[in-house]
Amino acid sequence: MKLKKATLADLDTIIDILKDGSNQLAESGVNQWQGDYPSRDQITYDINHGFAYVAQSDDNQTVGAIAVVSAPDTSYDTMKGQWRNNSDSYIVIHRVAVHSNHAGHGYATQLLEAVINHVISDHPEIRSIRIDTHADNKPMQHLINKMGFTKVGEIYGVYHPTDESFVYEKLPHESAEQAS
Repeated sequence: MKLKKATLADLDTIIDILKDGSNQLAESGVNQWQGDYPSRDQITYDINHGFAYVAQSDDNQTVGAIAVVSAPDTSYDTMKGQWRNNSDSYIVIHRVAVHSNHAGHGYATQLLEAVINHVISDHPEIRSIRIDTHADNKPMQHLINKMGFTKVGEIYGVYHPTDESFVYEKLPHESAEQAS
């Protein structure tokens, strides 16, 4: 699997992947990404600002999408919790989805691994990788934990006023820093 920076030509494909993700969440009883989020305008913004990526399988099928947003990101301004690293040099992973037609092949894991590995190998200045997910989205929580993120807090009202989301952080250069 490889990550490719999305262009406006990928917009409809990304919308389809995210809508499929929304349907998967609804079928699982998770009240995340319901209604008009993520919107076409949000995805267009992501693409125009270089935040949107598509995941392509080895046979060049687009199987997933992800947004990698550079700091500053106001999503966590109201977080109840404590960052492990308070640096302004961070990225935030948003809108992670793999189309259900491609589920079960480990693409979600590969998608997060690709972002983490890119930061580790090419961006030593990035001190923190941040991500959040709805409190009811157990599969995503499992994936985030599996990828070595630490839960650092909660935010409320992302999707609906009373919804709780869990916030996680990974320090990508932590083992290298500890070794030095």
